[in-house]
Amino acid sequence: MSDIREEAVSRAGRVLFPANGFVFSDYLALMKPRVMSLVVFTALVGMAAAPGDMSLSTSLISLVLIAIGAGASGALNMWYDADIDIKMQRTATRPIPRGQVQAHEALYLGAVLSVFSVIALGFAANWTAAALLALTIGFYVFIYTMWLKRRTPQNIVIGGAAGAFPPMVGWAAMTGTVDLGGIVLFLIIFLWTPPHFWALSLYRTGDYQRAGIPMLPVVAGKDHTRFQILLYSLLLIPVTLLPLATGMAGMLYAAVAAVLGALFLVGAATVFIRRTGNAAEKAARGLFRYSILYLFALFSVLLLEAIK
Repeated sequence: MSDIREEAVSRAGRVLFPANGFVFSDYLALMKPRVMSLVVFTALVGMAAAPGDMSLSTSLISLVLIAIGAGASGALNMWYDADIDIKMQRTATRPIPRGQVQAHEALYLGAVLSVFSVIALGFAANWTAAALLALTIGFYVFIYTMWLKRRTPQNIVIGGAAGAFPPMVGWAAMTGTVDLGGIVLFLIIFLWTPPHFWALSLYRTGDYQRAGIPMLPVVAGKDHTRFQILLYSLLLIPVTLLPLATGMAGMLYAAVAAVLGALFLVGAATVFIRRTGNAAEKAARGLFRYSILYLFALFSVLLLEAIK
């Protein structure tokens, strides 16, 4: 009997602590923790900015479930994109291309967590928020990953809606409705997404070419991509001032948004002007990095004004 028990323990140890790495970290990587953190943060801002009253415990549970839903969609994305991830330098170190996790395991993980997060959010908060979370997962997996990403250079423009839904989910969790405030937060992220990802694609064009993904610089050229970055940046800045018009934010937010927006436009203009050599790549990298800081700072001020 002791031999049987020892063998069972040994097998469990090989599953949890395999020779090629710690399994939990690989499964966590499938859920795209960096993306999850952004989703949680923007959903938190949506919850804080929304009218309504929810207990702290329910708010925390709702945030965790939104994060799980985001992680589930990330796992499903990695399952479906395993064939192209291995071709791209940026994604070749993900768990499936490295052989740390099997593709079907990512599928099972994503499917189970998707269903769990949606149903649990319905019971924890309300079914409007749950429906929006289901829409977010479905849009990212079926519309962006399976349909748009490999077929059209507008993949980022249309598919960007998936990343813009979380603050609406947070808003709906608090109110049970889809209101103007949640839509404004959605629009900010929706218009921020194209210049953010196109800046990345300018210096990762070779990756997308090898993988056969029709990103804008691959299909229309880098100069046209630079023009589109500038155009969407010009559209983004006035939209970021809408929280002031809707009463969601005050003059502090307006001042910060104006300064951050001016810097964003400078970055976009620099990308548009610098078109050759190291200067072009440096400008694109700079805008990509700044765009992350930009969104975080913008939503941080919204959060600050919501809780003060």
